[in-house]
Amino acid sequence: MTIQKIGVIGAGQMGRGIAQVAATSGCQVVLQDIKAEALDAALAHIASGLDKMVAKGKLTAEAKAEALSRLSSTTDMAGFASCDLVIEAATENEPVKLSILKALVPHLKAEALIASNTSSISITRLAAATDRPEQFIGMHFMNPVPVMQLVEVIRGHATSEATFTATKNLAERMGKIVAEAEDFPGFIVNRILLPMINEAVYALMEGVGDVLSIDKGMKLGTNQPMGPLELADFIGLDTCLAIMRVLHNGLGDSKYRPCPLLVKYVEAGWLGRKTKRGFYTYSADGSAVPSRL
Repeated sequence: MTIQKIGVIGAGQMGRGIAQVAATSGCQVVLQDIKAEALDAALAHIASGLDKMVAKGKLTAEAKAEALSRLSSTTDMAGFASCDLVIEAATENEPVKLSILKALVPHLKAEALIASNTSSISITRLAAATDRPEQFIGMHFMNPVPVMQLVEVIRGHATSEATFTATKNLAERMGKIVAEAEDFPGFIVNRILLPMINEAVYALMEGVGDVLSIDKGMKLGTNQPMGPLELADFIGLDTCLAIMRVLHNGLGDSKYRPCPLLVKYVEAGWLGRKTKRGFYTYSADGSAVPSRL
């Protein structure tokens, strides 16, 4: 099938990014959230993002206007009735996702596909909560969605080849490069990335290096654009902890045990950039200093 109309559940950072890329690639997009104010903020953010693309010469003013005309929003899942695909982009919490999927299914046409933007949770398990596991797939976008090229596409145990092909073709229409991943905890990217971040937190906890030294060492020593602690703040420490718990519970290996210091930061509400404090404390002027030396 050719996917022409897409629904996106969740108007947060990931959902609005997916909606923006889908709209600029020519798809009709319905963005849904339970909070009207979240939708208003997301639409304003998308318009601002498109303005920046126009200013940089990456998009024409006409293309921007056309993309915005293809985008609508709603607080009601009934708005997904004519969608060919709905992408769930809610928080990385399995009970929340399962609840959303159960509420979604009655509003879909029989042939509609469902994708989850989960970064670590079992696609097979999520699919089993729906009436169409063969039409369910993982579509893990990287953050920030308009900038990052990669999309992990993950088959669940029952995912059909037609669903995989349609999803892969859509990702490529969006200008993305697809990495095919098997349905194991963390898939490819987070299976490798999050243990590195977790180990950096252990190094901090054990006094191997301070925040700046750990990040400087990894940036200059391995040519990474962000150090692991800076990156953890960007991802969100609560999300990092949730993924480490999925890896630890799903694979049963002690090497995936979340660092106790990471747990403490989350318990303290120090979640990174979104709370203005994580491994760094962020000022209004954009500067950042380590929260603990």
